[in-house]
Amino acid sequence: MDPRRSGVAPRLFRDMMAGVCAPVTVVTTTDHNGKPSGATVSSLASLSMEPPLITVAFARGSRVLAQILAARRFGVNLLGHAQAELATLFASREADRFGRCEWHTEDGLPRLNGAAGWLACELHEAVEGGDHLLLLGHVVGASRAELPPLVYAHRTFGTHSRYEERRRPAITDALAALAR
Repeated sequence: MDPRRSGVAPRLFRDMMAGVCAPVTVVTTTDHNGKPSGATVSSLASLSMEPPLITVAFARGSRVLAQILAARRFGVNLLGHAQAELATLFASREADRFGRCEWHTEDGLPRLNGAAGWLACELHEAVEGGDHLLLLGHVVGASRAELPPLVYAHRTFGTHSRYEERRRPAITDALAALAR
């Protein structure tokens, strides 16, 4: 095999990718008994506007991935800047994650209270991607709050540093107040 084609060393690749800012989400679903399940995921990306599609990636051994593949539906909670503890909770192996946070059901899926955004998705396709599966979700429901998002880079949580300072039309503030 051509050494130039074998790829970079895994550690170098992991360290380089750690510097890429990623939105922090908790992807949720329910099992066949309706029990909620979820995991922290930092691979959310928009894929298509027509139809509205997003992507999230899961390690092949993920229990939540297996439940999503069975249910064929999932929710994406885009965490707000003050929700780093939720991100850590749903990244843990703790059995009862939902017992330690506030949540409700929306569109038949578990939704975390206070998230900056919400997407309800039907599984459109699962695509092979090395040691992960890339899930393509068809967005069938969405909502958002005017909150700075939680992001992850250099192995730490943060937010966009100038989010609150950005210029916005006055009508945006009025609409955001009505949505609360």
